Amino acid sequence: MVKGSQKIVAADKGIPIIDMSQERSRVSMQIVKACETLGFFKVVNHGFDRTIISRMEQESINFFAKSVHEKKSVESVNQPFRYGFRDIGLNGDSGEVEYLLFHTNDPAFRSKASFRSAVNCYIEAVRQLAHEILELTAEGLGVPPHTFSRLISSVDSDSILRVNHYPPSDQFFGGATLSDKSVSLTRVGFGEHTDPQILTVLRSNGVGGLQVSNPDGMWVPVFPDPSAFCVNVGDLLQVMTNGRFISVRHRALTYGKESRLSTSFFAGPPLQAMIGPLQAMVTTANQPRLYQTFTWSEYKKLAYSLRLEDSRLDMFRTGKGLEDP
Repeated sequence: MVKGSQKIVAADKGIPIIDMSQERSRVSMQIVKACETLGFFKVVNHGFDRTIISRMEQESINFFAKSVHEKKSVESVNQPFRYGFRDIGLNGDSGEVEYLLFHTNDPAFRSKASFRSAVNCYIEAVRQLAHEILELTAEGLGVPPHTFSRLISSVDSDSILRVNHYPPSDQFFGGATLSDKSVSLTRVGFGEHTDPQILTVLRSNGVGGLQVSNPDGMWVPVFPDPSAFCVNVGDLLQVMTNGRFISVRHRALTYGKESRLSTSFFAGPPLQAMIGPLQAMVTTANQPRLYQTFTWSEYKKLAYSLRLEDSRLDMFRTGKGLEDP
């Protein structure tokens, strides 16, 4: 069930929509402002090939339309991806969601079959979009080119593609239906959390459900626009900007009678990449260093040992007793 005490405001209220066809310096400054104020924005006119999107979406729809037995059997045949059903993480979090996870650098996936071809094309295109957004971010901050983008361009980057399927609210996995009086019309599909990586680039079909938390602690529903990509700041980017950017808390709800399909690219660095506040972010802002330096491997291990709603970054703030390399 969804907690009723959290206020929800109008859809898209305060969410920046950035037209990437504008003059480059204007786009870069808009991205920086959006990352500072909300940690979330939409991009339009992004140049992403619509055919690649359509293929990826259709192949995903085809997969999730299979029987539960077929979907659960994918791991038993040594497939280079993972199927999940309700369980989120390893610590008891769950939601009204089923999903597929792909590691974007898994060589075993770069081969035959229409689904694999669609996924590979999508990964390459969305990685390019994430790379360009991070390049524009560096320009807007006045830091050297490739400061952020090099971390996801590396051959051993730890980026992930996740496809989430949220069923209609009258088809919950638990077997309950809307005719059951104990069932709320609105339920949690994916609980409140921040993303631990650098950046997330997400798109969905025309069904709503995504909500982001604004600085006032209110939930802002994201209006579903299949032609736009949603971008949110992750924990690592908040660290590298020394808290200047906001790793936005967000969640997904299920309601209505239509399925929601979302595809998220989590742009992550190599496991041994050292992450810490950029010197420029400490000196130019004339403020203390807020976070320690750590490897992505260390942070990832911690992140996945906690519950979704836990504040992981607090454990890496300076003065917490951990040694800073």
